[in-house]
Amino acid sequence: MNMYDLILRKREGGTIDTKEMYDMIVDYTNGRIPDYQMSAFLMAVYFKGLSDPETLDMTTAMAYSGEVLDLSDVGGVTADKHSTGGVGDKTSLVLAPLVASCGIKVAKMSGRGLGHTGGTIDKLESIPGFHTELSMDEFKDNVRNHGIALMGQSAKIAPADKLLYALRDVTATVDNISLIAASIMSKKIAAGTDLIVLDVKTGSGAFMKKYEDSMELATKMAWLGKRAGKKVEYVISDMDQPLGNMVGNALEVKEAIDTLNGKGPDDLKQLCITLGGLMLTGTGFAKDMDEAADMLNDAIDSGRAIGKFKEFIKAQGGLPEAIDNPEMLPESTLIEPLYATQSGYIKHMDCEKVGLACLALGGGRFTKESVIDLSVGIELKKKVSDEVKEGDVLAYLYANDKEKLEDAREKLMEVYEYSATPVEKPELIKFISRD
Repeated sequence: MNMYDLILRKREGGTIDTKEMYDMIVDYTNGRIPDYQMSAFLMAVYFKGLSDPETLDMTTAMAYSGEVLDLSDVGGVTADKHSTGGVGDKTSLVLAPLVASCGIKVAKMSGRGLGHTGGTIDKLESIPGFHTELSMDEFKDNVRNHGIALMGQSAKIAPADKLLYALRDVTATVDNISLIAASIMSKKIAAGTDLIVLDVKTGSGAFMKKYEDSMELATKMAWLGKRAGKKVEYVISDMDQPLGNMVGNALEVKEAIDTLNGKGPDDLKQLCITLGGLMLTGTGFAKDMDEAADMLNDAIDSGRAIGKFKEFIKAQGGLPEAIDNPEMLPESTLIEPLYATQSGYIKHMDCEKVGLACLALGGGRFTKESVIDLSVGIELKKKVSDEVKEGDVLAYLYANDKEKLEDAREKLMEVYEYSATPVEKPELIKFISRD
């Protein structure tokens, strides 16, 4: 294989065949192709794109560049969920134990947060003792014995993706739909579950700002998964404002606990019931979405869902007592209000700026090496369509540093756009797939 020829061909809009794509991924993973040549190839892809067959070939090659997890011996039907990320998105914390309490085996690999979007692992590490450093055998044992397990993305799973993503991150080639889809689905295929449910965000706080781009990404990922023999369902959900009311690691865990106890915000519960419904219907546990919703609501009302969450936390070294006593989670030393400067209705929120305000407080990472303050964050008291009067509390900032608090306050003041007349509440679920 001549890498120069592949770069030139793709630069001119040509195609790469299956064997060439596979050999290229294998050779790069094993250090036989230098970064500068792969960077050139990725830039050619960024401008010329990949056809669907090329995208499938890249996805498959990356998925099989390392270990492919076999979950056939854990018993039952296995499922995983992936979100493209957003502000206040603590869905996995609720959804995983909720559907596990209904009988589905949830085997989830998650990542850490970078930038203005939070990571599931960071949030769960707010719980004293909880850890995700599981061996493959421990991971499978927890799925088998408890119906739920979560671990960090193993270096042995799709190693080609890890190398390629790091290169894309420093060569401005991240935001290409084919490359995004191949990256996400290579890991999900290698993770071995029977069903994959995708929550693709759209709006100001999402990676994909436009609905059309979110739909294109969702349909491409679903196609890739199905070609790999997986059942895939997806939703397009709104990220023009944060999900729920809490933004920040420990705060989001507390809100997830409230939701599992039946006291959470309506939008978070609605999304979890929708995604859970796709999991239950997609695995045959429910005949339709209405029956699935009844099952999920019963799991919350009966206490089975919060019970499964405690079981999950204990199985991975965490203190289940913290679920009953959330004051055991990290708490900030400063809590200060943000007041409305005018009256009216909240017309729009710049969701990304909410995430950046949380980042300024220390609640996220500027780089992969940054240390997160798990206790800081933002509690939203007003969201889109809510009426406010001058002087009302829009939000509370949770902080441990006065200077960071003032920086975050300035950013948060830029979030809100007002209307003098009533505003319609935005639609949370914009599309639900029907296989």
